[in-house]
Amino acid sequence: MILVELAVVFVLMSVVSVGGLPSVIGEIQRIVVDRQGWMAADEFVQLYAIGQAAPGPNVLIVSLIGWKIAGLPGALVSLVAMCGPAAALAWWVSGLWDRFKGTPWRAVLQRAMAPMVVGFVAAGGVVLATPGGVPDWRMWLIATASCVSMLTLKKLNPLWLLAAGGVLGAFLL
Repeated sequence: MILVELAVVFVLMSVVSVGGLPSVIGEIQRIVVDRQGWMAADEFVQLYAIGQAAPGPNVLIVSLIGWKIAGLPGALVSLVAMCGPAAALAWWVSGLWDRFKGTPWRAVLQRAMAPMVVGFVAAGGVVLATPGGVPDWRMWLIATASCVSMLTLKKLNPLWLLAAGGVLGAFLL
């Protein structure tokens, strides 16, 4: 039963993850932690950190969540449920996207999607900076410093910012 629940959650997240996993990470946290109670907020943030630090795509957190909840079968079900529908939808939409190249509605759609993705990603950042719904000035400090650094030091490799956030977190948290 838990595998079916994991599949349903991640299939739904897959279909609405415009902009990739960061756009739905807040909703995944809400479902996994707040609604289902499958793990604590701190555990979710730790899994997110591991998923971001590990080499490969950031969708790896989905398999970590599945592993934590239902072992290896949970990891596999979660990963397939998150990647499968998104891949199929991207394949289908790419054909339409090419066919309607140069049309006015495509340009309007592109302009409309950008603020939506930014809003989704910002909401995910807020959720991750407030585990358990309790604002923590230290998490906000790290998030703000990372954001300002990304915007001002555009040529700096993001891995340096990740390392700096980890060091700052080790001292503050």
